[in-house]
Amino acid sequence: MTNALIIGGGIAGTVTAIALRKAGINAAVYEAYPTEDTDTGAFLLVSANGMEALRTIGAHRPVLDNSFPAGRSDFISNTGKRLGGRPMAGSEEGALGARTIKRATLGRVLREEAERRGVRVQHGKRLLAAQTGPDGRVVASFADGGRAQGDLLVGADGIHSLIRRTIEAAAPRPRFTGQHTVCGYARDAASPPDPDTYAMIYGKRAFFGCTTAPDGEVWWFANTPGTELSKDELAATTPEQWREQLAALFAEDNTPAADIIRASGESIVATNAYDIASTPTWSDETMVLVGDAVHACAPNAAQGASLAIEDGVVLAKCLRDLRSPRPAFAAYERLRRERVERAVATSAGLVRRTAPGPVGRALRDAMLPRKLDRAGTDGATDWLTGYRIDWDEPVPGEVARARR
Repeated sequence: MTNALIIGGGIAGTVTAIALRKAGINAAVYEAYPTEDTDTGAFLLVSANGMEALRTIGAHRPVLDNSFPAGRSDFISNTGKRLGGRPMAGSEEGALGARTIKRATLGRVLREEAERRGVRVQHGKRLLAAQTGPDGRVVASFADGGRAQGDLLVGADGIHSLIRRTIEAAAPRPRFTGQHTVCGYARDAASPPDPDTYAMIYGKRAFFGCTTAPDGEVWWFANTPGTELSKDELAATTPEQWREQLAALFAEDNTPAADIIRASGESIVATNAYDIASTPTWSDETMVLVGDAVHACAPNAAQGASLAIEDGVVLAKCLRDLRSPRPAFAAYERLRRERVERAVATSAGLVRRTAPGPVGRALRDAMLPRKLDRAGTDGATDWLTGYRIDWDEPVPGEVARARR
């Protein structure tokens, strides 16, 4: 049996391991952090395309059981005017639809599912180097002195990927998008959204979104303009400081955003937002990239997790059908590159529309209702969330040859 080393035990790495096992390929996951994350941090949306990709490999149930649905979005201007709404794409009858879940919870339930299927997940395995030996097998060396050998290696090690730089020393570095993403949770908040709904608020100075969990807690996020912060600066900024900064950004708006932020507890987490527009080289003879390691999205399109899930499933199909790493990697890139680069560009475009000036706000507020009306009546499949993977459809060798 082919043996795959997966560097990174996050969403991309764990889903890839599950999909590889389904494809008949042995997979072991090596995660740098010594223990699992707690559930005090950020949350995310697994969009319809991500949930359907999980269903393709039979891994959707643990996510359904630990998340809640996101069926609709309502859009609100800084004046408090409702600009319109629309169902979340993929919420039609019979579809799984989008789900809201804490990032750490998603990672935990996917790891448990992977281990249930026989995947070995090791923590505290920080990668130092990876190289292909003279026998054509790949060797990974870890900071604890351990080594692992396999037939191929999957770089699922995130936006600051060491594997990306190993494959190509001149690989692009992550690009700071000019915004911070902050998540928090509020009890007894004023004007919470209806259940199953995201309120999307276009503030004068920043963007705010929130939804209501089944227990009544409001889960919120804000995309705010700012300068890139170091790890030390992010760690040193307290929840109280974030509350004050964010509440001030929304204080002039006639929306509930500022009040919800003020009602939040201590579970506030902030990150710099990055993207990677294009990675020229996705693989070499034995190593390949998935998820944020190869195509990081700004968070505005809420597609980072779903695209990573898709990657793992498509890569496993290619390795199942083409067997040898090099043609399988070429087919995987051929099937994925155009889609993910378009998604990154779409999300980057949303960043630029987060907090425009007065003229931009007026144009947006005038045009958005028309766009929402067209989206609700034209019957077109959303290219982003309408994407589906057929596990049983073979990957032809022509896909790999076309990439050469």
